[in-house]
Amino acid sequence: MSAENSATPIRVLVAKPGLDGHDRGAKIIARALRDAGMEVVYTGLRQTPEQIVNAALQEDVEFIGLSILSGAHTVILPRVMELLKQNEMTDVRVVVGGIVPDDDLPALQAMGVARVFRPGASLASIVKFLRENRPERAIA
Repeated sequence: MSAENSATPIRVLVAKPGLDGHDRGAKIIARALRDAGMEVVYTGLRQTPEQIVNAALQEDVEFIGLSILSGAHTVILPRVMELLKQNEMTDVRVVVGGIVPDDDLPALQAMGVARVFRPGASLASIVKFLRENRPERAIA
């Protein structure tokens, strides 16, 4: 990691895609990341993949954190990953928090999801993962 990259705060977009209206967990994560010194953009409830990727592009984030409790990850994540590729945002890492069955993990990993955090994951483990897996950015 370059000195410039490590000196700037990690930028994370936290979003609640789909129709799931339970955002307490996403807000807790956003606050924990902020308290850990990261810059956090919380987009709120009922975001479409297009809105999420557009916000990530505008905010120049390094991570997108999606909180999905509805089981819609098999529909939402392929679209998010496709839009990231279309927008040449291959250096943005996607992490997911929520209820994801074991059988779905290989497909999510194959499409490029960096990590899935299930219920019970500690806030410290999430912060640690983001710090240790920060993408390298080209210095302009």
